Amino acid sequence: MFIDREQELAFLQRVLQRRRPGPAQLLLLYGRRRVGKSSLLMHWVAQSGLPYTYWTAEKEPAALQRRKLYAALQGLAVQHAPIFGSWAEVWDAVAILLAGKRHILVLDELPYMMESDPAALSALQHAWDRHFQHMEALITLCGSQIRVMEGIQSSQSPLFGRLTGRWYLQPLPFSALHAFFPTWSVEERIAAYALVGGIPAYLGWLDPELSLVENIHEVILDPGSMFGAEPAFLLYDEVREPQPHLAILKAIGAGAHTLETISQATMLSKAHLSGYLARLQDLKLVERRLPATIHPTAQHTSRKGRYHLSDAYFRFYFRFLAPYHDRLVSAPHVVLKQIQMGLRAFIGQTAFEELSRRWVSEQAQAGNLPLTPALVGSHWSRTVQVDVVAPDWQNRKLLLGECTWQADKLDRQVVRELIEQKTPRLLADLPNSGAGWSVSYAYFARSGFTSDAQHEAQRHGALLVDAAQLGAELG
Repeated sequence: MFIDREQELAFLQRVLQRRRPGPAQLLLLYGRRRVGKSSLLMHWVAQSGLPYTYWTAEKEPAALQRRKLYAALQGLAVQHAPIFGSWAEVWDAVAILLAGKRHILVLDELPYMMESDPAALSALQHAWDRHFQHMEALITLCGSQIRVMEGIQSSQSPLFGRLTGRWYLQPLPFSALHAFFPTWSVEERIAAYALVGGIPAYLGWLDPELSLVENIHEVILDPGSMFGAEPAFLLYDEVREPQPHLAILKAIGAGAHTLETISQATMLSKAHLSGYLARLQDLKLVERRLPATIHPTAQHTSRKGRYHLSDAYFRFYFRFLAPYHDRLVSAPHVVLKQIQMGLRAFIGQTAFEELSRRWVSEQAQAGNLPLTPALVGSHWSRTVQVDVVAPDWQNRKLLLGECTWQADKLDRQVVRELIEQKTPRLLADLPNSGAGWSVSYAYFARSGFTSDAQHEAQRHGALLVDAAQLGAELG
């Protein structure tokens, strides 16, 4: 099932029409595993109307890779294809095959090709310079190992300056979940988004005929499910020392967010820990967040950063499954009970808050808010924590928001607490104690608002958004 990706397909279609720097194009498309890179490229080439060759490298000797690539281009059985002694030889042969032709060549899992022969990329660079850039071929390089694929774009890479386009493929937006689960309520879709995010493969593994809780019990907690092995599988494919990286992910998932607390939980020194965290950030598995109230000029030097897991499923796995790894097979009902006990808070603190911040960002971009925030984030300090914070530094305007995923309607007390107690404390954390700033408010509640809360919010011109509205306007 191919869903969404209109923006990505539009980019790829524009590539087909380019005549600059020449009709030949050398593209790079990458992203984490399971995000849908191969599906996107297969969909694109199939509807392009052009002849194409889709080749996927495997973990095997370079000589066999070269033979398989040429066989794919010729439509031959592998045993009937010639044997090439180097990548330079095979690229010369490919250039002869594609001369005068408008042809798409996709090289998937490129890091495996580079791993089997470190000279492979240099050979492609020389072939591009001598042959392909003067032809009409469209060569697309694709891979899942983030570190390797980003290294291809660096100034040390043989292909530096040759790429004519690049795209980092992100997970699907929340709006795409309706196509996966057309009969689910918006609350169930938000909950599913908290568990697996927008990763197409994970969404496809869930059963739309079951409820979310049934999916957790029968799919995610199934002893043979891919869900259980996924984090280790992804990490082992990316790093040479998986154990300390796994320990860090476990610590963050369990609630350690500062260098000090992560160091204590993992027993890794801060000196070593910084390097591992940097690698996990490069892999887009961990992100360092700062309070949105820190001025952009001070963000690089701020020491208020906290580390969080970037990937939705990693957050769920290391919060609920990793601590009970030894009981997933013997006592899955115990694990399910732990999940049910903590799931409401988890959804509220992850997906619901994130979607609320995204709603604010989209409303601001559409011109529907009285400010233009530089970013939308949250705030924390020793005195106060606020879920949604959108500062407009230029005009000294601020939007503050509160989120709740509780089953009951949000009451008047929550409205007043943000305005009367949290706002003065947050303003005190701003430069010059927030002097001259004007503040507006938004409240996000799963089940809506009591009449008293609505009346109180109206007095202050606050926006009220329930889960149904949030889902409809984001999807």
